Amino acid sequence: MKQFLPRAIQDLSQALSRLPGIGPKTANRLAFYLINRPKEEVAEIGAAFINLKENLLRCEVCHTVSETNPCPICADEERDHARIMVVEEPLDMVAMERTGYEGIYHVLGGVISPINGVGPRDLTLQELFDRVQSGTIEEVILATDPSLEGEATASYITEKLMQVAPKGLAISRIARGLPVGGDLEYADELTLRRALEGRQNYRTK
Repeated sequence: MKQFLPRAIQDLSQALSRLPGIGPKTANRLAFYLINRPKEEVAEIGAAFINLKENLLRCEVCHTVSETNPCPICADEERDHARIMVVEEPLDMVAMERTGYEGIYHVLGGVISPINGVGPRDLTLQELFDRVQSGTIEEVILATDPSLEGEATASYITEKLMQVAPKGLAISRIARGLPVGGDLEYADELTLRRALEGRQNYRTK
């Protein structure tokens, strides 16, 4: 079929359709929406996309995205630095902060998923084990999503920590207050708080 849309709209629609959750129809609607917005507003949106890559970096401690290194949470001396919560992505930190959690975090950058070609070496697992082996950590809270991959990743971390962690380390898993297959970022505050309070505990020998 002959394409009649201007090349600029086609290019923008194709770029937008590569974003998660945006299909071709939604991408086209967004493109036409932007056509009718003031040039200054479109330029502001474009600048925000550029700044996203230019002004952000990875925290060398917890591996979240931040404008500073270390990130504000890792640099906050008033937080409980003896307690690490392990999450999949930075958005999970945003969700957990709503529960009043006062410890620090470790961002894995995903989950172990052989079907998608993601193995332990593709995540920040070794960095997590190094942090624990420093001897300053008293508890590791595993807060991966309650999906098959999330559970498998939590089990892998637990097994490894039982082998390499110092004696007396507490290892906990957030409780099943979260639906299987769900994402932390979409869970409500009460569900997250109950899951955190009902976490399962293990201790190295």
